[in-house]
Amino acid sequence: MPAKSGRREKHRKLLKVKLKIKKKAKESSGVTRLVRKYWVQRYNLFSRFDEGIELDEEGWYSVTPESIAVRHAKRVEDGLVVDCFTGCGGNAIQFAAMGNHVIAIDIDPFKVALAYNNAVVYGVEDYIEFIVGDFFQLAPSLKGDVVFLSPPWGGPSYIQSQKFTLDMLKPKDGWSLFQAAQSITPNIIMFLPRNVDINQVAELSWLSSPPLDVEIEENYVGENAKAITAYFGDATN
Repeated sequence: MPAKSGRREKHRKLLKVKLKIKKKAKESSGVTRLVRKYWVQRYNLFSRFDEGIELDEEGWYSVTPESIAVRHAKRVEDGLVVDCFTGCGGNAIQFAAMGNHVIAIDIDPFKVALAYNNAVVYGVEDYIEFIVGDFFQLAPSLKGDVVFLSPPWGGPSYIQSQKFTLDMLKPKDGWSLFQAAQSITPNIIMFLPRNVDINQVAELSWLSSPPLDVEIEENYVGENAKAITAYFGDATN
């Protein structure tokens, strides 16, 4: 009972933040050109979009398309997943929908409130622990079976690079991100731009001794290439 009570209190706090967000949204000047560009893809992002899904502008271009998030989630069964940069919650929702418990972290309380709202739409909010915080500060105290890394790619302009290198990731380079994740578990799923330097990604496995197993997968929505997913350790098939 105390654990449930604690979750309810955290959910109340998130709902208070959410109410502030709604007020802020009403005061905004309307839909931006960038959001209009991605609007046509809304059901690829969330199949239940019309049931109350909420996104900020960054969420429109950074959330993992639902079909890809489902593929990620199928790699974990009845585990504890640490979603280090949860954003609007697309991946956390699908991990939870598979019966996993998820620790969903984001440094932005605005995004955490959106993620909570979206988890409620999918009915999985009780499987997710939402934390507002800095992943790098939290990592030493976290435990989990799998770490999911979908760090910011630097906005839509990433595609203009002929080859996306790991030092272009935010808020720190890919090697620093991976090492922080390894402090939790060697079983890591990393979601990256489709133009990422594959050789650099494969070399991340050598940060462990012995080197981790690694599997690299191209992700498509329909016939359109969207991203690359790298699976490490026991997250590989």
